[in-house]
Amino acid sequence: MAKTAIFLANGFEEIEGLTVVDILRRAQIDITMVSITGTKAVEGSHGIKLEADATIESFDLGDVDMIILPGGMPGTKNLDACEPLKAKIKEFNDAGKMLAAICAAPTVYGKMGLLNGKRACCYPGCEGDLLGATTTTDAVIKDGNFITSRGMGTAIPFALAILEHFKGKEAADQMAKGIVFNS
Repeated sequence: MAKTAIFLANGFEEIEGLTVVDILRRAQIDITMVSITGTKAVEGSHGIKLEADATIESFDLGDVDMIILPGGMPGTKNLDACEPLKAKIKEFNDAGKMLAAICAAPTVYGKMGLLNGKRACCYPGCEGDLLGATTTTDAVIKDGNFITSRGMGTAIPFALAILEHFKGKEAADQMAKGIVFNS
């Protein structure tokens, strides 16, 4: 079974984070919500509070297949300032493991130089931080070991792209039909 981890910082965009969690859990893809706040308590950018499954300090990424970052402000800035997370991202990239991000969060990868030579997308106005990437306005882009997406309105296509990566197009199409999503 595929294992994923979504990293949550205070100020994360709730729809971007929880849509991914919901769809992957419906598809029986293991996803762990990992807080970078020092506790399991995390507050989204619109005041929605939740309890993550683990903290970054306690979570072992050894058998995780994909790291996922939701956007939102100041959530993205908080993710970008988290050195332990960035060290894990670098390890994942060096190993060719999957990295996904939506909204402003692809800038975390971009500022690290990881998107150089890749096609990527992000929230409008953040493209300058996707260093070396060819930016597009597509809803979702998969290039190599990266999946990027544009924002809250593309959260479902983003989650479906992650699902498709692990279980194929037919599984993603069945999920879209089951949740009454018309692209």
